[in-house]
Amino acid sequence: MEWNYYDTFITVSADCPAVNGTVPPDKKDGKTKAGIEYELISEHPYGYTQEELLYEVHIRHKGISQEELAEKGTQLRDEFFQKPMPCLRASMLPKKFGWGIHFNKEGKMALVPVESGLYRDFAEGGPGELKVLAAMRNNRGK
Repeated sequence: MEWNYYDTFITVSADCPAVNGTVPPDKKDGKTKAGIEYELISEHPYGYTQEELLYEVHIRHKGISQEELAEKGTQLRDEFFQKPMPCLRASMLPKKFGWGIHFNKEGKMALVPVESGLYRDFAEGGPGELKVLAAMRNNRGK
């Protein structure tokens, strides 16, 4: 199954409360999934595909050790992708924290703050054949 987007821009959800791109706060016991997503994408713009990011976030969020990865890496990855999971349109980054997500032609992603000119350019269809998708809403019935 193909998990990646190509030449795509995910806009913030219609009911996103943020007017600026905001760093997700940590919980008392560590980073949230959104915090891990933010950290990985912001530190490595255009460094991850959606598939690579989803798996790396899973590893970090679950605290899977390097030893376990070395021993059971392929098995863990196969098991992870056998389960249904939401794509980044359901991420809290575009739903709550004001980040658009741009995927280039190689499927690698970068964050784009909602207040930026680049965000507006991408949201309007950007350069070339950019597909624009909205993040999922926070509240269904509204």
